[in-house]
This record gives sequence, C-alpha cells and structure tokens, in this order.
Amino acid sequence: MASPISNGRGSTRRPARDVIGLAQLTPELKAGISVLIVDDDRTLRESCASVLRHEGYQVTVCTRGEEARDALRRQKFDIALFDLYLPEISGMRLLQLCLDAHDDTIVIMITGNPSLDSSLEALRAGAWDYLPKPFSGTHLQILLGRAAHSVIVARESSAMQAQFAREHGNSDLITVLGAAPSFRQTIELARRVAATNASAFITGESGSGKELIAQFIHHHSRRSSRPLVAVNCAALPEPLLESEMFGHCKGAFTGAVRDKPGLLEAANGGTLLLDELVEMSKPIQAKLLRVIQDGVVRRVGSESTDAVVNVRFIASTNRNPEEAVAAGVLREDLYYRLRVVPIHVPPLRERPTDIRLLAEHFLSHYWTRHRDTGEPLPKVTDATVRALRARPWKGNVRELQNVIEHMVVLLEPGAEIRPEDIPSLGEQLTAEGPGWTPRDVSTEEPYYAARDRLIAEFELRYLTKLVSRAGGNMSRAARAAAVDRTTLYRLMERHGLHRKLLTSPEEE
Repeated sequence: MASPISNGRGSTRRPARDVIGLAQLTPELKAGISVLIVDDDRTLRESCASVLRHEGYQVTVCTRGEEARDALRRQKFDIALFDLYLPEISGMRLLQLCLDAHDDTIVIMITGNPSLDSSLEALRAGAWDYLPKPFSGTHLQILLGRAAHSVIVARESSAMQAQFAREHGNSDLITVLGAAPSFRQTIELARRVAATNASAFITGESGSGKELIAQFIHHHSRRSSRPLVAVNCAALPEPLLESEMFGHCKGAFTGAVRDKPGLLEAANGGTLLLDELVEMSKPIQAKLLRVIQDGVVRRVGSESTDAVVNVRFIASTNRNPEEAVAAGVLREDLYYRLRVVPIHVPPLRERPTDIRLLAEHFLSHYWTRHRDTGEPLPKVTDATVRALRARPWKGNVRELQNVIEHMVVLLEPGAEIRPEDIPSLGEQLTAEGPGWTPRDVSTEEPYYAARDRLIAEFELRYLTKLVSRAGGNMSRAARAAAVDRTTLYRLMERHGLHRKLLTSPEEE
C-alpha cells in the first residue's frame, strides 16, 4: 500500500524546491523552526519527519498522546502536527494543552476522516489548519512553508516591537505594529527609504497610519536628531497655511506685529510632513515647489530671500493623487517632485490578522493610562477577536484604537473581554461588492444568529459567482479569491457546493 504521503508510484516524493510559500525561507531560517509530529501511524509519522528534516526543520516525533504531552511540557514548538484520533489523549486535547502552554504555536490537525464537523471543531478550538489523509509530500511542504512563514513574520514583528521599546521607550508615536504581508511590505519599503534623503509620498485611507509611517521614516533616518514638523494642509485656510509654512514679515497683514519664521525654517535639517497635500491651494503649491527645487524660503510680505533650508519632504493624502493631478487640483510637477518613492498603507480590513496584535497593544497602552497601577489587565478572547475582525473598520486603526479605549474605561480589572463589550457599530453590516445586499435584520433575532446567517449568505453567493466566473476551474478561482485551494474546497463543502459539478475537466 502506498504511503500516505507518497507520489502514487511507490517512492517517497521529495518536495520541489520552488513551491509557493518557501521562496523567502532560507536554510538558516528553517533550521531555527521546531516542529512536533504526533501520530500513531509509524509509516506516516516517519515519512513526514523525513520530508521535513530534508527541508531543514528541527523535527521531533511522538507516537502517543502522553509522550506528546510530556514533550510539550519540556519544550516550546513553533509548529505542531497532531493526529486527530490518538489513543489515550486525543488530538483535540493535545491542541488545548499546546495552546494553553504556548498560544502562539501553530497547530495543524491531521485526520484520516476529514468530516466537516470535526474539521470546523478543530479550527474553532484554535487549530491553524487541518491536513486530510492521504496527502502528498508536496502538500505537506507547502502547508509547512506557509506555517513557517507565519512563524518568521511573527518573530520579526516581536523583534521590531522590542527594538522600538529599547530605542524609544513606550512612545506610541512610532510604534507601527503588524504582521500581515501587505503591511510588512509597507514597513520594509519605509525602512529602505529612511536610509536616504529621498522624498516619499504616502497614500492610504484616513486612520490607516500614514503619519506613523512618516514618523517611522524620520526616526530611522540620518535626520532623526533634528525635528519632524507636520502641517495639516486641510486644517488651515489658505492665508493661515501660507503664513504657517513660510513665515511672515512684520506688517505683512493685520496682526503681524513681528517677524515670524515658518515651519519650513523650523524643519531645517529635519523632515517636513505635508499631511493631506492634495488640499493645498495651487498658489501655495507653486511657492512650495520653489522651496523643493532650490531650498529658498521667502516669507509672506518679504521681497527677498529670508532663509535657505535643507528639508526632507514627506507628503501624504487619503485621496488618489493621480486623479487629483488629472482634475487639476494638484500640480503635476509638484506631485512628481514629491513622489520619488510612493508608499501605500493598506486599510485595516485588508490586514485582519493584525487586529489581535493591535487590540492587545492599545489595551495595554490605555489600561496603563486610565487605570491604577497593579490592576490586572483584561484578556482579549478569541471570540472578541472574531467579532472585531467582522467589522468593516471604515476608520481603520484609529477607529480600533478608539474602540479599545472606550472598552478600557468600562471594563472590570482582569475580566475577559466579550463580543458584547465592543461598542455598537451603529450601522448594519453589509458585504462590499456590487449586486448583493443582505436581508433586513430583525432586532428579535439573536446577534450571533443574525451575523452567522449574513456571513453564510455572503459566502454562498460569493463562491457561486466566483467559481462560475472562473469557468469551474478551481485553481483559477482560488487565485482570483487570493486563497489556497484547500480553503476554497473547505468553504464549498461547508455550503454544500458539489465540486464535481463545478470542476473543469482539466482538473480531474
């Protein structure tokens, strides 16, 4: 009989080197990742261990649940694979023991009877994913590659937090937290830009953290010992904004009783953040362009050069700057002068995996600010995280920050934060996308029942349209939805969609 991870031709298959998920995992990184495999099937257990050791992971194998329990007490593992059906101590019990001891361990459940109920039960209990038997070596490698990538990203995020704490104390002004790949790309780009004097143009929705990225760039630059000066171009009327930025001479206008240097001079040697640049009037844009080109500042009411400055410029906006240029609102020459390096900050709804990290950070921060020293910190539960992730977060990280501060004021010390403790959204949950609107929700319907029904309705409609648009090709549908095929199959099974009716002949 073929091995559960064989290639079907009687020999154990060595995984390919270029599979998705391992491209960024160097041998050094994989050598630092510990994996625990627990299965009473000797052939499967040893085959899995052989494949993963060949890839460079540190692998420990256990035959029985009791042996695995003792191993978990002695050592923390980064990734654990548990057979769902083990004698004496079940895989579900090992899952609980493992997460109770180390809640950041990634647990994958192996099952030879992959029923929907058992799989969902494992996922609800905290499993990261499940692996149905039989599976190939390549499938195991890809899944472990994804898990290992998550481990590395979490480590880097923790290291970044620790570095911020060492260098800047507990200041929340430059603490940019997140492990989502899209956000990590933003941070990595900002880190590379920081080492230069190049201008950066930051785009993103309101509350997504554009100013924090600008502060991150400044504090990691050679100009960090000099000031970072921010001006909100949307908050000031044109005459006042011009005076604030460029300064003014005595007698330039009513109330100008003395000469006053502007923010450009205050930022000399440092960085000037032009927040919401698109809202700046065209005459001020022209005057700013002169400063960017030659560094010369002329104050309001002056007929001569008042200062020569050396300033690094960072601009930001929550609008589409190219549309603003096309509409004649933003000068094209100014835009391209400032857009040496464009940086986009993803909205919170595109990085839901960061919500727990951000929520716990804000909880700790505001609990220290608003509560007496020594009062135990409330705990963010998995149910609360799921409820937070279900929200649209139109105000992004700033909205989440306000929600957590609201809860801090009302929570009891040491309490578990429940979904009902979250302030009301004040609006009905809707699915984004054309042509779909959920039915009205009666207030007589329990909250969780209403939420689950709406989500299920959205998933069913989304999957049907997705697979139909992909012509029944599951690989193409998975790519379009930005999920792996295992996730797509699991969702289809949950909603009773028959793969045979939707799969194209080329995939059979």
